[in-house]
Amino acid sequence: MEKGKGVMGGGGRRWAVDFTDNSTSHSSRDVPDPPGFSRASIDQDDSSLSRQKKDAESNWKAQKAWEVAQAPFKNLLMMGFMMWMAGNTVHLFSIGITFSALWQPISALQGVGKIFEPYKDHKVDLLGPKLLFIALNLGGLALGVWKLNSLGLLPTHASDWVSSLPPAQEVEYSGGGVSLS
Repeated sequence: MEKGKGVMGGGGRRWAVDFTDNSTSHSSRDVPDPPGFSRASIDQDDSSLSRQKKDAESNWKAQKAWEVAQAPFKNLLMMGFMMWMAGNTVHLFSIGITFSALWQPISALQGVGKIFEPYKDHKVDLLGPKLLFIALNLGGLALGVWKLNSLGLLPTHASDWVSSLPPAQEVEYSGGGVSLS
C-alpha cells in the first residue's frame, strides 16, 4: 500500500491511511513545519530551560518581596481606624490599642532580615522592598506616638517636668534692691 492512498475495504471502512515510514532517509525535514511551530523550542538544551526556570523563580521572589513590603500599609490603616474609634480619653481600651500600635512596628523592625530571608537570591534586589517595609513601619510607629501625644501621655509641656526641676530660690525685697538669699 502506498503512503497516503486510501484503501477500499469490505469491512465497513471506506478508507485508511498508513503513517508508517519505511524509507531509510530522514524525511521529517522534507515536510514543512506547521504555522506557529518552532523547532528551536524542541532543540533547546537543559541549561536554557533551567535558566528560564531560575529567572521565573527570581521574578516570583521579587514580586512576593514587594507584597511583603507593602503589607504594613494595611496594618497602618487598620490601626489608624482603631485609634480613631478609641477616642482621646485615657482608658484601658485606648491605651491598649496605642501600645499595640507601638509594639507591632517595633517588633517588625527588629525582624526585617528574618522576614525577607525566604526571598534572598543573587538576582533579586531586596533593598527597595526592605526600605519600603521600614518606612511603613516607621509611619506606624509615628502614628502610635501621635496617639500617645493626643492622649496626653507624652511629657511635652513644662508642667510635665515640674517635679524634676530644682526648687526656686527665695527672693527678698528690701526697699530699693532685690537680694537673693
